[in-house]
Amino acid sequence: MPPKPNYSFEKRQRELEKKKKKAEKAQRKAEGGQVSPQPDDDQPEAQAPEPSDAAPAA
Repeated sequence: MPPKPNYSFEKRQRELEKKKKKAEKAQRKAEGGQVSPQPDDDQPEAQAPEPSDAAPAA
């Protein structure tokens, strides 16, 4: 006869995993809130413009 599954243990493990993920998300939000490290491609960067090769240097 196979052993009965321990549903309480499995449920507790899922709850602990959810709690861990929620804590990690709150920590990331508290550190700066940057969710994705990828910059948006739609918006141009607000940094100094790069010098072009066509303009002569004075």
